[in-house]
Amino acid sequence: MRLLIVAALLALVTGCATHDSRILQSGNQLELRSMQSRSFETVDKQLVVRNVISTLQDLGFVIDKADAELGTVSATKLSGYTIRMTTTVRSKDESSVVVRASGRYNLKPIADPVMYQDFFTGLSKSLFLAANEVE
Repeated sequence: MRLLIVAALLALVTGCATHDSRILQSGNQLELRSMQSRSFETVDKQLVVRNVISTLQDLGFVIDKADAELGTVSATKLSGYTIRMTTTVRSKDESSVVVRASGRYNLKPIADPVMYQDFFTGLSKSLFLAANEVE
């Protein structure tokens, strides 16, 4: 009988620990998504996709696949290691779009904010130049 009670308590404690780790993981996922997403004040989704492609190329990526209709771009960077970047562009509301970039180093998601900051800084500059018709 005592063995049954101990087993039940152990199962209860283990269940709580698993639940807590899921909460922590979801918090990390929210932080990661925050690093990966930016909103831009434009309604021209096609223009943003073209600038995403240009920015990725400027950062040394080779474009693997692009679909302007869906707003997706996939690219790979090879320089002693493999980084794969996938971006999506979607309408947020009547006056803006959201760009989300997701990077992977081999099979692991990249959680380093510097890579995403570099990408979004380049994309912001590219969109600024496009909006002001600077070549």
